Amino acid sequence: MKTHTLEEVQNKLIGKIGTPERDRFEYELQMDMVGQAIKQARKERKLTQEELGKLIGVQKAQISRIESNASNVTIDTLMRVFKALKAKVKLQVELPNLKISFGQ
Repeated sequence: MKTHTLEEVQNKLIGKIGTPERDRFEYELQMDMVGQAIKQARKERKLTQEELGKLIGVQKAQISRIESNASNVTIDTLMRVFKALKAKVKLQVELPNLKISFGQ
């Protein structure tokens, strides 16, 4: 029986690093992690989804969707969620001739 490294299995099942399939997988994973972090922070602050929604002006259903996967949400909404949760946020964008950073 042949053994395989984790990298070999990932490359076969998800795609090699740099391929569109792998990039999509990595993006979805990151968005899932953001959603889980929001859910955990909300619970630590003893807020319901409805209460958090009222704080930022959205319905409970939208908070639920964000917590399950933050990939289909605007940056504005995410920033309002993080502000309501009193989270420290830093965003950095690097382009060939430009570097932008901001945070709250």
